[in-house]
Amino acid sequence: MNLHQVERILCKPLIVLICLVFFLTCDGIGTETSLKQVSLLPQWIPQAQFAGYMVAVEKGFYRDAGLNLTLVEGGPGKPPFDLVASGNVTFCTEWLSNGIKKRSAGLQVVNLAQVIQKSSMMLVAKKKSGINSLKDLEGKKVGLWVDHFFLQPMVLFRKNNLKVDVILNYSSVGLFLKGGVDAMSAMWYNEYHTILNSGLNKDELTAIFCSEEGLNFPEDGLYCMEQTFRDDPEMCRAFAAASLRGWLYAFEHEQETLEIVMKYAQAAHTGTNKAHQRWMLARMKDLILSSGDTERVGKLRPADYELVGGVLKEFRLIDNLPNFDDFYRGQK
Repeated sequence: MNLHQVERILCKPLIVLICLVFFLTCDGIGTETSLKQVSLLPQWIPQAQFAGYMVAVEKGFYRDAGLNLTLVEGGPGKPPFDLVASGNVTFCTEWLSNGIKKRSAGLQVVNLAQVIQKSSMMLVAKKKSGINSLKDLEGKKVGLWVDHFFLQPMVLFRKNNLKVDVILNYSSVGLFLKGGVDAMSAMWYNEYHTILNSGLNKDELTAIFCSEEGLNFPEDGLYCMEQTFRDDPEMCRAFAAASLRGWLYAFEHEQETLEIVMKYAQAAHTGTNKAHQRWMLARMKDLILSSGDTERVGKLRPADYELVGGVLKEFRLIDNLPNFDDFYRGQK
């Protein structure tokens, strides 16, 4: 056997290997480029409030739906509807009340899925302040957050002819804990748990839920621009379905979900802990599956839409309530 024959024998495996790598690489590139490039901006920092979307990314549910989704970190200075309108992100989460206000004002946003079905907005008071029920808030100092967090408590006071001393409070529970206010607005899945962890027991507090006072304003929903939906309705529906799939998986696999949430929270340096995120995830399950019917998950009920829109009109925050079918493009 001469040198030329030896070289030919040795080169054959190398050629086969190079071809194999080439075809595998091309196949991977083809798969990647066939996925539609989209992005999602949650309205706040990484926490279990958005666990379903983190899970959908990590478990490949968006990829299964033909999407290469980038989960953009939300938080202060990142108004979701502004970034969706500018084209910087494809989808966002936001409260129903905000979505209606924006649509009424001319921004052509559409709701693809109403994820949270039950309002978590509440008022928390100390019983030692003499507050055992809603009527006991008369004349008391109540800390309220600004923007859309302000609406439900103010409607509650008006409906019940209560005169309270409103103190603007910017999300911290410190003023309440130090006695600067007698009561404060809180989210059931977040600040209420922080208050409990501060050393106050549940039986020392009076919890007033807006949803139990006739003001059930569903909160987080999935949104995009109407033009995005018109251009590719199947892509938008696939995104919504994969997101809801993420939530259902999250509720069935709590420990795995908490690990995923903590991974995102730690990367964003939020300073949270697993115990708080476990509480938040459990409350999200209560809010998203409030009807107990998984077939209802993600659906916006016309009655909820009319309730929120009616209050917005009453308070002159909108001139006209947009047509339900123009606003909501999710499953009926």
